[in-house]
Amino acid sequence: MSGRYPVIQVRTEEGHLKVRDGLVLCFFMRCNHTEIAQAVWRSLQAYLHAIPSGSLGWYVDPDGDTQPLDDNGWKHIREKILERPWAMACHVDLWQLEYEVGGYNFEYSGYQLDPLCVHDVRAACAIAFSLPTEYLLEHGPEKVRALALELSRELPFSFGYASFALVSPSGRWYPHRMKLFPLLERYLGLDLYHVQITSRCIGTGARGAYWLTFLGQPLLGQLGGLEGLRGELPFPEVSFQPLEGERLLLTLGEWPDPLDTRDELYLPPYRVLARLLEPYFPEEKLGLTSLLDTQNMGRWLRRFCQ
Repeated sequence: MSGRYPVIQVRTEEGHLKVRDGLVLCFFMRCNHTEIAQAVWRSLQAYLHAIPSGSLGWYVDPDGDTQPLDDNGWKHIREKILERPWAMACHVDLWQLEYEVGGYNFEYSGYQLDPLCVHDVRAACAIAFSLPTEYLLEHGPEKVRALALELSRELPFSFGYASFALVSPSGRWYPHRMKLFPLLERYLGLDLYHVQITSRCIGTGARGAYWLTFLGQPLLGQLGGLEGLRGELPFPEVSFQPLEGERLLLTLGEWPDPLDTRDELYLPPYRVLARLLEPYFPEEKLGLTSLLDTQNMGRWLRRFCQ
């Protein structure tokens, strides 16, 4: 499969890498940060256990500056996630590299969903982990799938996914978005994400059809549950794994597929699942051409729905 994955590097004029190829694992939870803080912390610990030691080296402080993720940095992150219940929002960005984009990154946007605290009525807490493509090629898809299951185990998600992606945490891709159009047009399986933006509008909805698609409540029930989805997705390469807490994992094939349009593509599972989920897609308030042009973002989210 190594030849199936393009090497993607988008750099600044100075040569700094700002977008690269990899995988992203995202989960969205329509509940208060204080309800899930412990689960978020344990999920982060599971991620740290699975990746090479020291892979996360920097964090973003409240002023937007990067700081070393040393012992004091970890103390700050622990306090921020676990010991500040009065905060209206909890945003955590942990990066592998300071000035460039590495393959390992962690992002979390947590909220107190009381209307007095969050103005967006469709906000949801969101968590994202990234892996370099090399991790997938070294360990194989089963290990990535097992890691996704472990990371999600305690998270009361309504929707989640794992996908081949343009890895660029905290929306660092946005100033370079025009360079991404040819990639998004060629590779339909590439995900383009900005967790903090999506978290403000996804509610209990969905964002698309992916290699691994996690469905929780109430979304799973709205789709007809396990039996309803079995009837809609009668494809041999699609597997269904019921999870605790009335949740479900759909797997669309053995490997995450970049879905290169220059190859002969087989898209029915992606198309059917995307069409089922389309009524629950968010209206993301971040355009692909400009901040206010959300029309192109909406078209891209619906790329499998045609």
